[in-house]
Amino acid sequence: METRTDDEWAARLVKARERDDTGNRLLASSAKMSYDPLVEVDWDAPIPADLYGMTPEWCSLYGTELWDRMTEEQRITLTIHEAASIAGTGLWFEMILMQMLLRDVYDHDPSTAHVQFALTEIADECRHSTMFAKSATKFGVPSYRPKWWIHQAARAFKTVASGSLAYGGTLFAEEVLDMMQRDFMRDDRVQPITRTVSKIHVTEEARHIRFAREETVRRLEDSNPIGRAGVQLVLGVTAYFILTSLVNDKCYEAAGLDVREAKKARSENEHYHRKLREGCSKTVEFLDAVGLIGGPAKFLLRRAHAI
Repeated sequence: METRTDDEWAARLVKARERDDTGNRLLASSAKMSYDPLVEVDWDAPIPADLYGMTPEWCSLYGTELWDRMTEEQRITLTIHEAASIAGTGLWFEMILMQMLLRDVYDHDPSTAHVQFALTEIADECRHSTMFAKSATKFGVPSYRPKWWIHQAARAFKTVASGSLAYGGTLFAEEVLDMMQRDFMRDDRVQPITRTVSKIHVTEEARHIRFAREETVRRLEDSNPIGRAGVQLVLGVTAYFILTSLVNDKCYEAAGLDVREAKKARSENEHYHRKLREGCSKTVEFLDAVGLIGGPAKFLLRRAHAI
């Protein structure tokens, strides 16, 4: 039977108090700043024909010679489809996150603020997923998802990922979307529905990011070098699949573009690569500071333009 020293028990109590302090702060924030997208978003409003689906500077083709040749109608169509594709990737990962959170707190005491905030976050993510799906439907856009094999491979990740791997992986999905949507919600060139959806998501996601960051650090306290190396590698794989799934190739087809030409333009678009690095910068800085950026994973992060 495992025994613990007085110092180990004291450390566990300190960690539990820290978790509950975080949980109480975030629960208070949730009580003040939470939204019901079914009420807050005007789903019956008409779709302006002259507004972009998202800030055009975040479009994968912005700044290319192909973008310059596109008509304004094609640019608007492409940004609407890319916004829906990005939201679809967000929805896919939020479903993974909800399952990981439930597994993570399954054995914990539900009377604690830590578990209660985790449940609150799951409720937030349920609303966000519905909101993303409903916005795509409103724009008449298909439900874009990652490639079939990525979707299937993620089953293994959501089943086994835990601790710093689960929370660290969450940051790559949440923070890059957060950086994008901070631009979307302030941009008068962008569709009102996109702006409102972005505002709701940014406001509520700030709590989730804080929760994920603090849990990542706590879970690392008991890790060893071999375990950290494994987390580094899987985080690199996770980030690669998230970032390369943001823009579905069918978005180009919807805008009347040659898909092969558009994919080539995207792969060579340094402006888009800089925007991705900008979106990942906070996550990379944080994970690097806690020792989760390194090894072979750096190759994948470079390929995905996260670093």
